[in-house]
Amino acid sequence: MLHPAHLPSKFSKYWVIRRLLIYLPNKSYKRWVTMAALLAKHELSFQTQYAEVRERARAAGRLLPGTPGTLVLREGTGYSYWYRVYYFPPGKQREDLVGKAGDDAVLHAMREQIQFSEWVSRQVPTLRKLGFQVADKLTARVLLELHNEGAFQAGLVLVGTLAYMSWLNELGAVAVSARTMDVDVARKHHLAIGAPVSFLATLKSTGLPFSAVAGFTPSEPATSVKLPGTEGLRVDLLVPGKEIGAAVPVPELEWAAQAMPYYDYLLEAPVDAAVLAGWQCIPVRIPQAARMVWHKLYSSASRREAFKRAKDFHQATVLAAVIAESEPVALRDAFEAAPKGMITSIRALLPRLMAALKDYPDVAAAFESSLRGPRRGTKSSRTARVRRR
Repeated sequence: MLHPAHLPSKFSKYWVIRRLLIYLPNKSYKRWVTMAALLAKHELSFQTQYAEVRERARAAGRLLPGTPGTLVLREGTGYSYWYRVYYFPPGKQREDLVGKAGDDAVLHAMREQIQFSEWVSRQVPTLRKLGFQVADKLTARVLLELHNEGAFQAGLVLVGTLAYMSWLNELGAVAVSARTMDVDVARKHHLAIGAPVSFLATLKSTGLPFSAVAGFTPSEPATSVKLPGTEGLRVDLLVPGKEIGAAVPVPELEWAAQAMPYYDYLLEAPVDAAVLAGWQCIPVRIPQAARMVWHKLYSSASRREAFKRAKDFHQATVLAAVIAESEPVALRDAFEAAPKGMITSIRALLPRLMAALKDYPDVAAAFESSLRGPRRGTKSSRTARVRRR
């Protein structure tokens, strides 16, 4: 891990406090700083602190929405009831019925939930200060609702920048804070739910004013929901499909999803993880990190928007650098499993990858050996083995 003593004396204090907002004394340091930041790691004690929060959140079951809140006893027509009073993003006070006065078991269970919520709400801001990736409160509200509805347990997978942020935390990596106004969720197979659940109604139950985003034509079903405003939070539902952007029915959610090429590869065997957002830690499922690297490189090679291409390329190289340090075989295994069409598109990025990773020879070599050499099981790889004999 980098230590402040290793840095030039004129570097900003922001590097030292791990926020990676770096002011350079001159341009000669730019390459060194960029690549050093790529592989900065949290101290082991910080990683342990995050792991405890994640594991306790995963064991907690349903999570309380909003602030931890307080318990209030209200008396009515001959009966008394306990309520939990709390604040709900974006700052509205709400109260939920807990149970009758005298129902000690229910009251005790709620007190334990509030105590846990209070503990998490102290831990997450601390982790943010230490440089962990933390999404905003509105994102927390959406993810928490999906978690409480059992969507991730049923097979829904969080993808995109939020999955990238989750992996940085899981791998103990420090990087420039990511920010997104999109919540991208995907499913590979029919979700394991007993009866259809309305995707739109689930998101509206957050208390946020979500509305459907109209398709490109009047006959095309909506695949996204969004909050008002040009920068309002957007939630996209995605599925594997050859024709990018095509609307695909998702009957179990009474909704439609956008088709995304090679998502069947990306969504294979997702893993349990968590997202820090607002003051919450929310259990989710995310794609394998190594598969994310290759799919993000494919996206970088095929997207039209320049800023999205740059974002995907950056996230892929950061994740690759971290994986190459901790689990180098994973990158090669994920490459071997990638569809041929994906790899063909990615190979065009090799010169750019070599330039971006020139100060990381091990990572660059991993990409070069994969993209230049034959893949296992192909005719060219079998020919190469015969020649070596």
